[in-house]
Amino acid sequence: MARAPRFAVQIGAVDRLGATDAEMYREAIADAQYAQKLGYDAVWIVEHHFSDYYPTPNPLMFLSHLAAACPGMGLGTAVMVLPWYDPVRFADDVAMLANLTTGPLHIGMGRGTAKLEYDALRIDMNEARERFRECWEVTQLALKGEPFTYDGQFVKLERPITVRPRVDKAREINFFGAIGSPGSAEIMADMGLPPLSLSQFPDYMLVKILERWRRRMADKGHLAGPDPMLPVSAKCFVGDTDQYARDEARSHMARFYKLQAEHYTTDTTPWGDIKGYEQFAKIFANMRLMGDPAQNDPILDRNLIGSAESVARRINELRAIGFNYILFSNAMHGVEREVRHRMMRRFAEEVIPLVNSLPVPAAPAFEKVRAAE
Repeated sequence: MARAPRFAVQIGAVDRLGATDAEMYREAIADAQYAQKLGYDAVWIVEHHFSDYYPTPNPLMFLSHLAAACPGMGLGTAVMVLPWYDPVRFADDVAMLANLTTGPLHIGMGRGTAKLEYDALRIDMNEARERFRECWEVTQLALKGEPFTYDGQFVKLERPITVRPRVDKAREINFFGAIGSPGSAEIMADMGLPPLSLSQFPDYMLVKILERWRRRMADKGHLAGPDPMLPVSAKCFVGDTDQYARDEARSHMARFYKLQAEHYTTDTTPWGDIKGYEQFAKIFANMRLMGDPAQNDPILDRNLIGSAESVARRINELRAIGFNYILFSNAMHGVEREVRHRMMRRFAEEVIPLVNSLPVPAAPAFEKVRAAE
């Protein structure tokens, strides 16, 4: 039997324009508490540094605080940027968080894409892919709670160490690898990681991502289970009508993508010169258009924006592609609490019941999707 869909909320240090950082952190805690009250599976938080684009530089520290503020709540990261961490220290932190919390832990991990963050943290962006792999390999060894050594390019542990506190073997920790392109899906499959995808990609690319991931997992002999947890992240605005929701979302989404383009320096970063990031010149090519409220209709279509029924139907389209964990958010810079909480409430009370009652369409044919590229 296919996994029933689960729903979670991505929160962040956000609030009205002009709010202080302290106010925004209090708002993030309030969002988590409200999400728990509404019965969501978990709250997830992103990692970013040095700008209004989610000033949350230490997600695991923040989640340890939420563990006390929201006992039993599921907690997640979307994502931790592994190349920025000492792998042993990262494993230490995950083990400690696992012992401080009781709800499920979902640890999304990625390479990161903002050159300004890499430069400020003094990490060579060309080393990102290998640093990610080594950090993940060390983390897997460390969380076994047994002595281990490691001999890598960046990490060398000649004397056996044991990470403490040990993590109970029954403790539920789900790890995911962030996907920036279909090629990333194969890289994550090579490491045995399920993908964490973004709905801002066209559907044909989402189909391609899951297809290539499944094939590579099978080729590598990794066991993903009969129905692995496959999350997709989407922005969400629910309104009485499709037009009302789109009108409300349009300026918020435009501000978000404009800020994203500034944070990632999409126009000035020499993507073709950075190992492993060559494809991002194409991926970011339309970022400025998404930041224009007069031209951002395509990105609204790919997210969860519309009436409750339209949003539910879009979720079921994503389920048909293969996703079974919906991580939604309207927590963006400048979005006030009234809007964020209204969306969380309407999603819980109106959208989820419709998702469970409306039919899931037939899965898109991979051959047709490939022809549409």
